[in-house]
Amino acid sequence: MPRKLIKKYMPDEEKLKQHKHLSWLGKYLHDPNLWHLNRKSVSRAFLVGLFCAFLPIPLQMLVAAILAIIIRSNLPISVGLVWITNPLTMPPIFYFTYLVGDFLIGEPGQSIQFEMSMEWLQNSISLIWWPLLFGSVICGIVFGLLGYFGIQSFWAWHVGRSWKKRSVKPD
Repeated sequence: MPRKLIKKYMPDEEKLKQHKHLSWLGKYLHDPNLWHLNRKSVSRAFLVGLFCAFLPIPLQMLVAAILAIIIRSNLPISVGLVWITNPLTMPPIFYFTYLVGDFLIGEPGQSIQFEMSMEWLQNSISLIWWPLLFGSVICGIVFGLLGYFGIQSFWAWHVGRSWKKRSVKPD
């Protein structure tokens, strides 16, 4: 079931290999381990994708692709999970990671009046960058590990359940 469900929503492997913007990956893109749908590759993909989703940087998908190639996780899942942080979810997620970083660093919270403008961001980045970055990395590690172990557990549970269903014979 997990493999069938994931395969249903996966992009076509051959189309991605031929994509002009991915040509710079060359032979690495043809590694079959980047396309496998097994417990190991999918759980690694959740680790990579969730970690990169929490990074407050541009080009998160590029970082996820490079990390997927390095640790040989499923490439489409790694890159796709980065979209957990999209234009709608970024403000609350990064505000949360800022609060986590601020709490863990132990500095008293800065009294910052938030405004949705580039001018505010340029003026305030010097005050918030360290707690934001630290909190984002910590949250990325924590949620990435939760995703990794969650997929490992779900996959094992599902396979065990499938084996039990097969072994039960109707009377």
